[in-house]
Amino acid sequence: MKYAHTVRAVFLERPNRFIAIVDIQGKRETVHVKNTGRCKELLVPGAEVILEKSDNPARKTAYDLICVYKGERLINMDSAAPNQAAAEWIRNGGLFPEKVKVITEKTFGNSRFDIYAESEKRKAFIEVKGVTLEENGIVRFPDAPTIRGVKHVEELIRCLEEGYEAYLLLVVQMEKVLRFEPNWKTHKAFGQALVKAQQAGVRIMARECFVKPDEMNISREVPVFLEEISE
Repeated sequence: MKYAHTVRAVFLERPNRFIAIVDIQGKRETVHVKNTGRCKELLVPGAEVILEKSDNPARKTAYDLICVYKGERLINMDSAAPNQAAAEWIRNGGLFPEKVKVITEKTFGNSRFDIYAESEKRKAFIEVKGVTLEENGIVRFPDAPTIRGVKHVEELIRCLEEGYEAYLLLVVQMEKVLRFEPNWKTHKAFGQALVKAQQAGVRIMARECFVKPDEMNISREVPVFLEEISE
């Protein structure tokens, strides 16, 4: 997936989860943050960020904050990007060997899954989670408790029971990471749900992304470690 028009800026502060104050070539600007998560380890004062300029002149904010540099590592933090990149990747044969019809936002039971893929051979539900939390090359999800995320994982087990294939695709919005782990400290129930789902037959997989200031595409498979490590 690509962005049409991007510019660089410096992050100054985040008054609330929806907006940030940035410096664009010496001018203070209020921008929309395309991620309502905490992202405290990413949005630190002085960090270089990437903005996408909106083509809607009626908007209150002219830019969306989509990427941030954490040291030398560029991290896409646009919460809409993982679903878009995943849909493109699946349509282009990244997940299944045969051509599949891809439907986004498909309802099953009490949940709406990000992607439904169908061919003559299979019917599959895929839930997508974007991962931006990284420490020493290890990426984790979630960065805050997510009851909704636990519900989605449990509903994937129900998909299996109804005869569908079920996948949880963790889209790591950066490159060159070592492995994925559940964020046991932040939300143990989510990690437990992943273990239960894997044991039931849900395929848990992680993929890192090739990230540029104006682009993000799914690339290399990332090892998934679900075992809880005692500290």
